[in-house]
Amino acid sequence: MRKAIVIGFVGGFVKSDDVRHPEVTFAALLRDMDPAIVHAEVFSNHDGRKARQRVLQLLDTYGDGTLTSTEKEQASIIIYGHSWGASQTVTLARELGKLGIPVLLTIQLDSVRKPGQDDSTISENVENAINFYQPRGLIHGRSVIRAADPTRTSILGNVRMTYSRGQINCDNYPWLPRVFNRPHHEIENDPHIWDQVVSLIDSELTSTSSVARADSTKQ
Repeated sequence: MRKAIVIGFVGGFVKSDDVRHPEVTFAALLRDMDPAIVHAEVFSNHDGRKARQRVLQLLDTYGDGTLTSTEKEQASIIIYGHSWGASQTVTLARELGKLGIPVLLTIQLDSVRKPGQDDSTISENVENAINFYQPRGLIHGRSVIRAADPTRTSILGNVRMTYSRGQINCDNYPWLPRVFNRPHHEIENDPHIWDQVVSLIDSELTSTSSVARADSTKQ
């Protein structure tokens, strides 16, 4: 069975290898948990084109630079991100849809729309999508996402989170963002959120594995 591809996007101007941020450590956790079935990488939200090219490269089983319909249909892709990274999550999924490539799941954490992007409408190539947000602070996430085609995409939830000052450790940010925009960073650093992300991804991968085994049995 082909490896699942999990792509993460960090927010703001965070670097993709900054291990102080949970998007990065989460990808490493996925790789360590089961490297035989998961390929996980993290990108800056400014590197959307690079991320798309990497996904296409990973899907290109034959290495000929062209994706067959079978290579596309066998894709198991999950995308997640925080802030601008969440906006880039939706954009990457939409770009893959234009190429006829399905996406299993998109996960948005306090999504902030990047200029020229639409982070509110989930494209019809996405099977499931979920949006975690919080409403406080100078910067706060989009409260509602919707499916472009509800018959093809399930919105698993628009989940509102609330935080009391000092509840979540945000020492991975300088003092100024912690003072003026703490809730936006608390949702990113909330262990409870990442526990839910683990469960969501595990559910998708388990379901995909079951379908793959059933299909191989029929052959």
